[in-house]
Amino acid sequence: MKLHDLRPHKEQKRKRKRVGRGTGSGKGKTSGRGTKGQNSRSGGSGLSIHRERGRGSMIFHLPKLRGFNNRFKVYYTPINMDALERQFDDNADVTPEALFEAGLLRRAKDPVVILGRGDLSKKLNVTVHRISESAKSKIEAVGGSIELLPSVVNRKMPRS
Repeated sequence: MKLHDLRPHKEQKRKRKRVGRGTGSGKGKTSGRGTKGQNSRSGGSGLSIHRERGRGSMIFHLPKLRGFNNRFKVYYTPINMDALERQFDDNADVTPEALFEAGLLRRAKDPVVILGRGDLSKKLNVTVHRISESAKSKIEAVGGSIELLPSVVNRKMPRS
């Protein structure tokens, strides 16, 4: 087969339907638009989806949004001390990657905050983005170390 042998499929070569050309054409008189009504007129079908033709639009009956959504807010994944006690051994390194592998994080890149619920009896080396004061005191009480990662910045920066 060569390039000059290629032909379009016969279904694709169909001529366009010419409406309003007499009753014998199959699309004469009302041209397939039925009789009367808004959509039988020219420009009748290009209405907004929010208009409901004669009754109050649904858009007016929906609750109004208040305030705004901050695109640049950073959402930290909270992890408590009791989860660290269950998942990690003594002298373990607790990093976002280790938390992800342990199943405590959805993504390894998620920012993490350690909270102080529960007790800790193991010495852990914690490297996270944020840590609460109570969690910090509990980790240091058992001889663990804490290192904070640089603060998280949203990837979508505002245009200047």
